[in-house]
Amino acid sequence: MLSTQTRSLKPAEVTKNWWVIDAEGLVLGRLATIVANRLRGKHKPQFTPHVDCGDHVVILNAGKVKLTGNKAEQSMFYWHTGFAGGIKERSKGQLLEGRYPERVITKAVERMITRGPLGRKQMKNLHVYAGTEHPHAGQAPVALDVAAMNRKNKVA
Repeated sequence: MLSTQTRSLKPAEVTKNWWVIDAEGLVLGRLATIVANRLRGKHKPQFTPHVDCGDHVVILNAGKVKLTGNKAEQSMFYWHTGFAGGIKERSKGQLLEGRYPERVITKAVERMITRGPLGRKQMKNLHVYAGTEHPHAGQAPVALDVAAMNRKNKVA
């Protein structure tokens, strides 16, 4: 008789790959879902929900990501300064044109990852850069062509 138990992956058995994605012209939400699944490890057949079995993802050209519709003007990021009446807001378009455009991608992915200690550990495997240079060449990341996965992933 064959055993029908589900195989649970142990942290020592995890192999982490490195992926590099060029975000130029890609749709933000679609890119974020693909990256979140890679960080969690849901693309692997041995996915285990309570173990960090995801991969490292390097995203380049974060400032050149595209927003569809009116999201650049209407979609807002809110934060609070901690003082009375200190709620602040900025649109996604303003953040993309600002000093740190990579934060738009980081926040989009962060909100798709589970909250808690495991999610924070998985977010440390995300490396986002506004330009084309990155310091992770020693890990030999494999290029992941997100635009070729679905025609809707890239804005024409």
